[in-house]
Amino acid sequence: MDKFIKQLDPNLDYINHEINDGKCYITVASNRKEVTCPFCGQSSSRIHSTYNRTFQDLPIQGNKVFIIIRNRKMFCDNHDCSHTTFAERFDFISSKAKKTRRLEDEIVRMSINCSSVAASKALKENVVDIGKSTVCNLLKKKKHRLLTKYNDTKN
Repeated sequence: MDKFIKQLDPNLDYINHEINDGKCYITVASNRKEVTCPFCGQSSSRIHSTYNRTFQDLPIQGNKVFIIIRNRKMFCDNHDCSHTTFAERFDFISSKAKKTRRLEDEIVRMSINCSSVAASKALKENVVDIGKSTVCNLLKKKKHRLLTKYNDTKN
């Protein structure tokens, strides 16, 4: 299981997992010694607090996967920074997202050729807990990213 977690992010360590009713809950923690403030770029090793953050990832063996990360809130020691604390962030998930980027990409891939209702129904069966409005929002987000990328290459 640790190898699976390292594929998500090498800075995560596997703690434990539990499988109940077709859902796999995997608990992980960061192994970083220092974390960079996303607002000013200064490194910090001072922990303010920790909290559990839960999000969904790609399924494993037909089980929906929920990752519980023991996320850290850090102090920013830069007196010029507009924030005194910040939460640790990871590349595989947006700061407030409930699904990993790779899961979002899979949802879009599976939803692109059908209605949001049909996609939601199919995805709920064995991939992810999702509603039709979330499917629509992810498709719009993907379309916006593609248009932005296209316009950037055009200019």
